[in-house]
Amino acid sequence: MRSKIMTLALLAAGAAFGQVSIGVNLGAPPPPRVVHVRPHSPGAGYSWVDGYWYPSGNHYVWHDGYWTRPPYGGARWMAPRYETHQYYQGYWEGDRGKINHDHRWDKERDHRDYNRGKDHDDHDRDHR
Repeated sequence: MRSKIMTLALLAAGAAFGQVSIGVNLGAPPPPRVVHVRPHSPGAGYSWVDGYWYPSGNHYVWHDGYWTRPPYGGARWMAPRYETHQYYQGYWEGDRGKINHDHRWDKERDHRDYNRGKDHDDHDRDHR
């Protein structure tokens, strides 16, 4: 009986102070798809973002390449990458900081990344 109480006490202490983590390791994404034709730019100020794989749940989903206006002038796209068993999502980077792409923005096809993130109010005033 004492050993059962001791075991339960140790399990309770471990649960209170221990850390349990469960994760899914997807491994590396498939190779990028080869696209032979890039659509024409919709206009000045647009940047092309190559297609890429991104994790969604327990699998990878392909995101087609697209034209978009960067979140602010001078921002450049840093493509997603997979290295040392870790996936790093794509983001915009420049003098106003880093802005991660949010796939919920994709429904706004012409301006999916434009005016997102830090200092967008200042950016709006600069372009009125």
